[in-house]
Amino acid sequence: EVQLVESGGGLVQPGGSLRLSCATSGFIFSNYDMIWVRQAPGKGLEWVSTINIYDHTYYGDSVKGRFSISRDNAKNILYLQMNSLKTEDTAVYYCTTNPDPPYQPRGQGTQVTVSS
Repeated sequence: EVQLVESGGGLVQPGGSLRLSCATSGFIFSNYDMIWVRQAPGKGLEWVSTINIYDHTYYGDSVKGRFSISRDNAKNILYLQMNSLKTEDTAVYYCTTNPDPPYQPRGQGTQVTVSS
């Protein structure tokens, strides 16, 4: 059974940083592209970033230059380093193996709140 468990969210001031983690199990992590998506209050799911099996990385325009995705294939963990956070980054962040909506399966999510 595929399991994805996000963590690392919290409350941070604008301009601050957070590092999200996604612990995975139930599949061969190194064989899958991995994706971060997010859902802001009252909005649909938004693609944030992808890292493929070759460690090539891709970012949405809204986070490019501020977020950095990485993976540890030895530990089966996906990361998202978020810097220069803005209030509009407030959302629940999910990891998934599926690059297409509705981005299933995904974990329970981790809440990121950017506020002063």
